[in-house]
Amino acid sequence: MKKQIQESDLALFREHVQDAQPVRHDRIEHERRKPPPIPRPRPVALPEETGVPRLSESEVETHEFLLFARPGVQRRLMSELQRGGIEVGLELDLHGLHAEQARTLLAEFIAECRRRHVRCALIVHGKGYRSAERQPVLKQKVNYWLRLYEEVLAFCSATRRDGGTGAVYVLLRNPNKSGRTP
Repeated sequence: MKKQIQESDLALFREHVQDAQPVRHDRIEHERRKPPPIPRPRPVALPEETGVPRLSESEVETHEFLLFARPGVQRRLMSELQRGGIEVGLELDLHGLHAEQARTLLAEFIAECRRRHVRCALIVHGKGYRSAERQPVLKQKVNYWLRLYEEVLAFCSATRRDGGTGAVYVLLRNPNKSGRTP
C-alpha cells in the first residue's frame, strides 16, 4: 500500500523547489586517484657481484653425496635436512640447462625464496648422465654457487624420493631471525 501525500505537503515541497535548476546530467563524477606506480623489478645480483668473499671454484670438491653447512648450524638441524624432514617450500629444476642459464635461474630462485620466506628448498641439478663424459657439470656448479649465497646456511643431497644425488635440499636463513629485511 502506497502512502498518499497530502496536498498541503505537496504545495510546500513545490514552493521550496520552485527556483531549482535542472541538472545537466545525472552522473556524478568522482575524483579519481591515480594508482601507485608499480616498481620496476631490480635485476637479481649474482653473489660474485655483491661483495661476498671470493671462493674459487677449484677449492670446492664435488663428491657423489653433497654436504655443506656453515659454522653454527646445529647437528640436529642438519640431520633433519639430510633425512628430508624439513618441508620443502619451493622447487627448482635445472635439468638440461646450460651453466649460465642455470646460474641466472638459481639467483632468481634464491631471491624468490627470500621474498616468500622459504626455509627449505629443493634444487634438482641431475646426475650428469647425459652431459659430455658423463660428468655432472650442473652438480659441480650448484655445489659451488650455493656456497656463495649468504642466505644459504646448509645443503645436502636429497633423499631417494626427491631425486637422491641428483638434487639437493637447501636450508635457507630464517628471515625472521636474521634482522635483515628480505
